[in-house]
Amino acid sequence: MNPVRSSLLALLGAVLLGLGAIGTAAAADDEVTMFKDPHCGCCGKWADHMRENGFKVKEVISQEMDQVKRQAGVPRALGSCHTAQVGGYVVEGHVPAADVKRMLTDKPAITGISAPGMPLGSPGMEGPYPADHYDVVSFDAQGKTAVFASH
Repeated sequence: MNPVRSSLLALLGAVLLGLGAIGTAAAADDEVTMFKDPHCGCCGKWADHMRENGFKVKEVISQEMDQVKRQAGVPRALGSCHTAQVGGYVVEGHVPAADVKRMLTDKPAITGISAPGMPLGSPGMEGPYPADHYDVVSFDAQGKTAVFASH
């Protein structure tokens, strides 16, 4: 075989392997593990919202949600009904998928984001009532918070 052609084939193989690794990393960012109380109905609706926006969601039933939140580093003031993990981040409550995607793309130096409480009109909390205006708040391990998005 021609040495130039051999080198080109080796280079092409390396590029394709690299692209495969990138695809694997991107796929891992799309996998959401959501912890929820067995008696909560809105959590499943949020999981459906995430699936409709391209995420794979694994729902884990837990009767120890306070412990799940504590271990995830969710500040008590930012708590909601369910706690999820995706791409190395924590997502607390009814955060819109677009905000999660932005976080995964921007990769900020935070622990995660939260839609504190259960804002009416947020994903999984839609209904015949007027939607609340609410903020999605970022948080880090040192307790620093900031508005990540407003809805």
